[in-house]
Amino acid sequence: MDLLNTLVDKGLRRELPTREEALAVLATSDDELLDVVAAAGKVRRHWFGRRVKLNYLVNLKSGLCPEDCSYCSQRLGSKADILKYTWLKPEDASKAAAAGIAGGAKRVCLVASGRGPTDRDVDRVSKTIEAIKEDNEGVEVCACLGLLSDGQAERLRSAGADAYNHNLNTSEATYGEITTTHTYEDRVDTVRKAHEAGLSACSGLIAGMGESDEDLVNVVFALRELDPDSVPVNFLIPFEGTPLAKEWNLTPQRALRILAMVRFVCPDVEVRLAGGREVHLRTLQPLALHLANSIFLGDYLTSEGQAGKADLEMIADAGFEVEGAGTTTLPEHRVDAAAGGCGTGGGCGSESGSGGVCGSTAGAGEPVAAGAGEPVAAGEPVAAGAVAEGDVPVEAGAAAGAGAAAEADATVPGARPDLVAVRRRGAGTDLAPNA
Repeated sequence: MDLLNTLVDKGLRRELPTREEALAVLATSDDELLDVVAAAGKVRRHWFGRRVKLNYLVNLKSGLCPEDCSYCSQRLGSKADILKYTWLKPEDASKAAAAGIAGGAKRVCLVASGRGPTDRDVDRVSKTIEAIKEDNEGVEVCACLGLLSDGQAERLRSAGADAYNHNLNTSEATYGEITTTHTYEDRVDTVRKAHEAGLSACSGLIAGMGESDEDLVNVVFALRELDPDSVPVNFLIPFEGTPLAKEWNLTPQRALRILAMVRFVCPDVEVRLAGGREVHLRTLQPLALHLANSIFLGDYLTSEGQAGKADLEMIADAGFEVEGAGTTTLPEHRVDAAAGGCGTGGGCGSESGSGGVCGSTAGAGEPVAAGAGEPVAAGEPVAAGAVAEGDVPVEAGAAAGAGAAAEADATVPGARPDLVAVRRRGAGTDLAPNA
């Protein structure tokens, strides 16, 4: 297939495909799927071998966000029956992170719901970063706190943060259809702030929200221009209680084609398989390892993922290996281009789950005092905080329960709400995490 040979050659040279070539990947048939995966796999192995980087999410503050992102379970007006709690104490967050690190994760992603952090929030997260670094030598820490104000990225870096996640999510042309409380340019500005502060930028997308092939290609080309080091690819989880609850648009085959397109456009960056992989890829998850070189281990922000042990078995059975803590993830030329890593000035650059604005002050009234993961009653406002998305697998809204969702979506062809489970363990609970 001439198209695939051309794309492999370009990927090995870090050359940008044309938009027409990227669209052609998405338009390939199911009969051609294994050829597409094999071709993109050559590019993945050239830059990353058979290594799989493990990342682990810690949801520092969950729910009650003032932003209206249609995909998010923590959005303003969400009726999803998710966990709601205020800020975890640094020692509790460090304990949660340790579970993922023990399972093999080399990066911990700290996520908080909200439009963006206050200066007090940055102080809180800085203490959490310091606690995690003190307890776990060599671990990478990525923060995902929403829209950044001037100087906040520099403060996070001074505290020891290695990276910052903020996803673009969808194309500029359609962004206003998904979110109205902030703009696409607000997101771009935050990624640039992180980049300029010397943090490794992480920014990705959500597929399956009803977007066109052109929208998918446009957002991935925009990401390449922004040049993050990691690109998380999230697949919408249409949880009951959110505006996109009926958007079941993905098949396992389409999800794989999307991942292949991202790899061809962003050949030498960390492509992270993020939120929704269990729901949409299902038994084809191992094939995705030939395209993505990074995944989230265990659970996501408000939904439960595949068992951590199953993740590790899948990696081994597919002939891949977990990337060790002493291994540099990115190719040498990207590391050299920006010490601390912000990419190559032309390349493209994730947990998944999520990178957007999703939670903090949720209405009028007295804010809940910052606590150690104290549960919050539904409808109660939480002190202004950060965003629940980014280096994170996106969780497009959370279901009140798989049973209820299954009944609601029974008429949608291909819907699999039975695979959706709201997180009830780990951070913010007394139950052991999944790692």
